Amino acid sequence: MSRSKSMRFNFCIYIVLIQLIVGANLWAQQKSPVIEPAAYLTQKKFTQYDSVQKYLRTFSRDSVALKRFIKYSKDADYRYGEASAENALGILYRDISKYSEALFHHDNALDIARELDDVELEVSALNMTGVVYRRIDAVRSALDKHNAALELAEGELNPSNNLLKGIAISLNSIGNIYLLLRDYDMAENYFKRAIIKEKELGSDLGLAINFANLGIAFEEREQYKEALVNYRKSLDYNNKINSDLGRVICNNSIAQVYLKQNRPKEALELIQNSMNKVNEIGDQFYIALANINLGWAHSKLQNYSDAEKYLMEGMKLSKEKNFKQFLSMAYMHLSQLNEARSSYKKALEYQRLSQDVQAEYLNEANHKYVSDLNLKYDSEQKRNTISLLEQKNKLAEVKLDQAKKNNIFIIILFSLILLLLFFGYRQYRLKNQKEQLKAEQKLMRSQMNPHFIFNALLSIRIYLQNHNVEEAINYLGQFAQLIRSILSSSLAKENTLQEELETMQLYINIENIRFCNEIETQLEIDDTLNLDQVKIPALILQPFVENALWHGLQAKEGPKKLMIEVNKKNEKYVSITITDNGIGRVKTMDIPKDKRNTQKKSIGIDLTLERLQAFSKNLDNKYKLKIIDLYDTNQQASGTQVRLDLPLS
Repeated sequence: MSRSKSMRFNFCIYIVLIQLIVGANLWAQQKSPVIEPAAYLTQKKFTQYDSVQKYLRTFSRDSVALKRFIKYSKDADYRYGEASAENALGILYRDISKYSEALFHHDNALDIARELDDVELEVSALNMTGVVYRRIDAVRSALDKHNAALELAEGELNPSNNLLKGIAISLNSIGNIYLLLRDYDMAENYFKRAIIKEKELGSDLGLAINFANLGIAFEEREQYKEALVNYRKSLDYNNKINSDLGRVICNNSIAQVYLKQNRPKEALELIQNSMNKVNEIGDQFYIALANINLGWAHSKLQNYSDAEKYLMEGMKLSKEKNFKQFLSMAYMHLSQLNEARSSYKKALEYQRLSQDVQAEYLNEANHKYVSDLNLKYDSEQKRNTISLLEQKNKLAEVKLDQAKKNNIFIIILFSLILLLLFFGYRQYRLKNQKEQLKAEQKLMRSQMNPHFIFNALLSIRIYLQNHNVEEAINYLGQFAQLIRSILSSSLAKENTLQEELETMQLYINIENIRFCNEIETQLEIDDTLNLDQVKIPALILQPFVENALWHGLQAKEGPKKLMIEVNKKNEKYVSITITDNGIGRVKTMDIPKDKRNTQKKSIGIDLTLERLQAFSKNLDNKYKLKIIDLYDTNQQASGTQVRLDLPLS
């Protein structure tokens, strides 16, 4: 074959190869398992959680495919698919430690879920957002999301399997938050509840996660045998589902226990075997932990150069990603390493750094609040009242039977009339008392909500943890007084104005803890008033004070002030004015709905108005209520004022 023929032949072969490659690429694009499910989902527009997840799962680890599907869904007005993909994209970014991007996409999913009024989507988005916040130690935000998810899911009468999974996730997450707050007994309780739920669902993944977390609770209490039992159970389930990340987590956890048991060789072998897989997964959270544990093991084996290398790497990564717990661990082990090297100055420096980071972390965590319990208060006196009325009813029926046996018509007629009047009056009273009972129960739920109770208790515990015993005792005393006062008031129709103001002062003091005592409070009372002689409805001021604190002052920048003024307006009225310098009612409405407790506000105010009407019903004068929006000289909102004129009896 001549050279020219050879060149032509080669050229033809080249052209054929190019065509084959191009054709193969086009075929791959047309037949790609990434594109096909996305296009199929967009076309079908499934609105069932399981149906969407079935197809979404095939490209859930591909950010490009997820973003393409989001665009497809927007173009097709397929909001359900858009929300599902946004949530999946958030999870993907979370797993590679891109937390800002993760929160952005989870928030998008949450907005769409609420727009669609889809409970399953909303619960999933809330829980996933909470997981991200927990990863970055934003305890308060994490807890808000998980509690919201738990409340929403448990509020469904016939929850689906997906909602049951949501409940299990919420329980697990709340347990994790208790771990962060070092309440290991409560953490254990929640993990065990989550395990029961996961067993009901038959979820091997859920069981793997919760047994691992249960192991942490035991490890932190130095119950190493129990910790290893649970870590190994978790490892078994992770092997069952073939989870590389799960195996990495379990091996690191087991290694940590080995190190605490002074078994560094076994620990080192476990961590080294999983390092390649950790780096392959790319989760910076566990990469940081693995490096710190590896440095710790080398340090125990007196391989000081290797120890320093891995500890410095873990420290660097923890700094970059703001993993404060891991950073504190790295500093602590570097301190121990330098002490072993007789470099006492460096050891002291790292020890101080470890303590500073730990104190900073705890301070942040302690200012977050914990709440997932439902408190229920029943009054025996109320139940006894209803029981007494029922007994009277039975007695009256007996009297009626006896009267019927009497043959004297006048007596029968007279008895019947009396009995009819009695039953009418009794039914009227019973109805009123039932309504009153409902109102009082609503009042108790409003005043004694679990968020407030546990926030107060948590704040007291923080004082104790920080060895501020005097402040703890002080606030504990105030809290006990407040609880006693509220419980006493719930059984009384009226309080003296003196009692009411004392209760409000206690309430403000307790709530002010959560504001880091930033709120300046002032109470001004008319000297001409005898507060012990003025009767007002029990706990009538609390909803207005609460609104001032949480809807006016919470979002306020700069100095926060709350003033209560009590004056004798005239011989007929006492005037109570509650004034705050908060953001005002208009700006309050600009706060995102998920950060405003509008339902509780509405219930509290509506109930208060009902009680005010009942209070003034039999008096010569009616109550007067006026809410005034305050403005400064520049017509900028400068707070809210509530003026309540109550008739004197």
